[in-house]
Amino acid sequence: MSIPDIQDGILMVDKPAGMTSFGVVARVRRVLSGLAGKKVKVGHTGTLDPFATGLMIIVIGKECKNAAAYSKLDKTYEATIRLGKTSTTGDPEGELTEVSQYVPQRQEVEKVLKTFVGDITQTPPVYSAIKVGGQRAYKLARKGEVVEMPRRAVVVYSLELLNYSYPSLTIRAHVSSGTYIRTLAEDIGKALQVGAYCHALRRTAVADYGLASAIQLEDFFN
Repeated sequence: MSIPDIQDGILMVDKPAGMTSFGVVARVRRVLSGLAGKKVKVGHTGTLDPFATGLMIIVIGKECKNAAAYSKLDKTYEATIRLGKTSTTGDPEGELTEVSQYVPQRQEVEKVLKTFVGDITQTPPVYSAIKVGGQRAYKLARKGEVVEMPRRAVVVYSLELLNYSYPSLTIRAHVSSGTYIRTLAEDIGKALQVGAYCHALRRTAVADYGLASAIQLEDFFN
């Protein structure tokens, strides 16, 4: 696939697992700057955790001034949640602790999922990019500091159970900006009284922007 000729606009990228959002931006900036023969301004419109995959909207050139508007758009995710254990980071990269061996019935899971649809409040994960006292929360947490995360109001527009085979359940969540799927997974585990963490996460859409129009990062740099 050829590299798009974009000077001012957006580039939709399918982020691979194991890479930070800042890493994606850096690679796009390096390639576009090389093609242009000068430094090209590049930014993102909302981070994805390193373990997560999926749609990132990259803003380029003058479009960078509109980054905040893109970041406020609603998003759709598909997530695999593992029941029975919790993670210190809410994802597979943290230290896992067994909580319960109870196996919830599908009807129990469906009933709990319904309680999270609509206006809800969340306590964002400590290991997140949210700034607390001017510093990134995850940096404070890595130093061993106690971080008080403020609760926030978010909206879950829909929550669909795609598959359930204990200990894994896969959901599709259409949510407002600012919603943490890691926190949603943990809260679902608490409601089921078995513990849970987000094992896999893929962002499939940002408002009307979908993965069908996204470029695979490995193709972009071949």
